[in-house]
Amino acid sequence: MRVFLYGTLLNPATLAQRSGDPSLPHRCMVATLQGWQRVALPNGRWPTLRRHRNGEVTGALVDLDAAAARRLAAYEGDAYRLVPVVVATATGNTAAKAWIAPGGTHRPWKE
Repeated sequence: MRVFLYGTLLNPATLAQRSGDPSLPHRCMVATLQGWQRVALPNGRWPTLRRHRNGEVTGALVDLDAAAARRLAAYEGDAYRLVPVVVATATGNTAAKAWIAPGGTHRPWKE
């Protein structure tokens, strides 16, 4: 499964630990998601994405095997759902999925 990462999983140590795959951070590719913005959830601690006509979110694109996908889904929790998105990379546009939780504020998220 191809996934766009944009929040805490951009941290290589977090991604390796939570996915159970220490090589995963090295397989990430820089990607940009147009038409969205990274915002804080109401508690401010975690990020989510919110549609924004002029928005742009820089993150990473990575292919997950089934085991890593299950582990990362557990890390993301029940509030987040996989949503289809199209991201731009150095090689062109590609379909992916992103974990997005509803209820994002209008405040930018800062780690």
